[in-house]
Amino acid sequence: MKKSTENSTRQPKKEANVIKQNGGARQGSGRKPFLATDVERRQVEAMSGYGVPFEQIAALVRDGIDIDTLRKYFSPELINGKAKANAQVGKGIFQKAMAGDTTAQIWWSKCQMGWKETQRHELTGADGQPLEFAKIERVVVKHG
Repeated sequence: MKKSTENSTRQPKKEANVIKQNGGARQGSGRKPFLATDVERRQVEAMSGYGVPFEQIAALVRDGIDIDTLRKYFSPELINGKAKANAQVGKGIFQKAMAGDTTAQIWWSKCQMGWKETQRHELTGADGQPLEFAKIERVVVKHG
């Protein structure tokens, strides 16, 4: 038969206010949170703009970080670096096209205006008439 807790003379444990020191994470243990510096942010943005692959950028930050860490903490720099570089290159090509550079004009019309070069090859007979085939034969050549 169980005793009622009301009649118990036993004192409650005082462990509730004591912090256990065995098991679990201890204060100050574990990996420190990643905090990107301003210098690192500028470097990542520049490398992204230069077209350096993300894997290589990650290898150069603090002697190497995981690519997921790079994407998590440097996402704006990765996007902005590429956008700024594209804007500068686009500006240069646009200025060349406007100044009369034929190659730049062709490139601009293809990439920005959707123009394309097409070639059409037609085979005709004499005087533009349809081709006529007098004889079609299959020849089997045996080697060896």
